[in-house]
Amino acid sequence: MKAIRVHQFGAADAMRYEEAPLPEPKAGEVRVKLAASGLNFIDIYHRSGAYAMPTPFTPGLEGAGIVDAVGAGVSDVQVGDRVAYPSAPASYAEYVAVAADRTVPVPDAVDFNTATAAMLQGITAHYYATSTFPIQPGDKVLVHAAAGGVGQLLVQIAKLRGGWVVGTVSTEEKAQVAKAAGADEVIRYTEQDFEAETKRLTEGRGVDVVYDSVGKTTFDKSLNCLRPRGYMVLCGQASGPVAPVDPQILNQRGSLYLTRPTMGHYIATRAELLQRTNDLFDWIQSGALKVHVDQTFPLAQAADAHRYMEARKTKGKVLLIP
Repeated sequence: MKAIRVHQFGAADAMRYEEAPLPEPKAGEVRVKLAASGLNFIDIYHRSGAYAMPTPFTPGLEGAGIVDAVGAGVSDVQVGDRVAYPSAPASYAEYVAVAADRTVPVPDAVDFNTATAAMLQGITAHYYATSTFPIQPGDKVLVHAAAGGVGQLLVQIAKLRGGWVVGTVSTEEKAQVAKAAGADEVIRYTEQDFEAETKRLTEGRGVDVVYDSVGKTTFDKSLNCLRPRGYMVLCGQASGPVAPVDPQILNQRGSLYLTRPTMGHYIATRAELLQRTNDLFDWIQSGALKVHVDQTFPLAQAADAHRYMEARKTKGKVLLIP
């Protein structure tokens, strides 16, 4: 099969489109003939060596397609099933082997591009809004990078749960994307101080929760946007890692809560994985949740796709098509 391989960490050109062995499913696994693979910033961290991986390796963690082989002991997933998955390595390829209990069934009414785009980012937005901080009607919510892939989904799910949402974006074009997702207010942080604007919009009270995927450049001011006993959900580091924090600042600024969630702890069981993806697919089929695929690239052009993401141009999900 064809796959993307990284033999040495580096820039986007470190990814090579080449022949690779066809994976054979081990016991408990299925092989998926991929219709689409999803791109995420963690793929860039893997490729660059920011998150070290044994080389050579094939990047990518999510995708969707048709099961074409099953390993020993697999009974609840069959050849021909339409499936997607949110976390399995080596997904920049034509085929991938995935643990059967990490796949989810894709309804016939949901196309593979949408299913892929709903996986890692959709599940992430779901657990942020329903579990990390369970948004309740009337809660005031601040979402950084509200026009990004996770941001758009998080805004929509927060609104489905009755939240009042402020989004931050960098440009007017992205402001329109955030508004289309349902944000009640949008702050262009390149032109306005988001802390001052958030306090103005909340009449000095602050928000109940901040979802901060930007990190280094926003963390301190994000804490200042919270009401007493508010929740700071640190969920990324697009601008770089946050410097070490003295826990004393949490009581000084209002007995705040700080958490740094990761998806694995929120889909630890198959039941929880299915509960989250079933919610997502139900919302998609009803029209309540719009999953926006921003760009698709042929698998062979994975380097161009990474450069597009690194330029911070994305306004939704980026996919590779084998």
